[in-house]
Amino acid sequence: QVQLVESGGGLVQPGGSLRLSCAASGRTFSSYAMGWFRQAPGKEREFVTNIRWDGLVYYADSVKGRFTISRDFAKNTVYLQMNSLKPEDTGVYYCAAGRNSGSYYDTNNYNYWGQGTQVTVSS
Repeated sequence: QVQLVESGGGLVQPGGSLRLSCAASGRTFSSYAMGWFRQAPGKEREFVTNIRWDGLVYYADSVKGRFTISRDFAKNTVYLQMNSLKPEDTGVYYCAAGRNSGSYYDTNNYNYWGQGTQVTVSS
C-alpha cells in the first residue's frame, strides 16, 4: 500500500516557476514508477511525466524542456519542477504510483493516486 500527498501548487504568473512535491508512505516506494498527471476543468486527466525506478524518464511533448521530474529515495518524495509556465498548464496536478512496465502515459497503469494540488497560471 502506498499513500501519496502532493503539495506546492498555487497561483503563478505566465513565465513563472513552481515546484510540486509528492510525499509517499510505504516501504515499497522505490519499486514503483512515479508519474504526474494533470486535469483541467472539463477535460480528461492527461499524462505529464513519469520516472521509473531506474531513473528513466518520459515527458509529454507539451512540457518537454520546461518541466523536470526527480525523485529522492531517502525522502520517499518525487518532485516536479515547472518552469516557463503557461496558462495552458493550469489544472489539478496529481501524483501517481504504478508499474515500471506498460504504458507510462495510461492512467490505468497506476495503482495509487494523491488527492491533487491546484496549479493556476494567470496574470
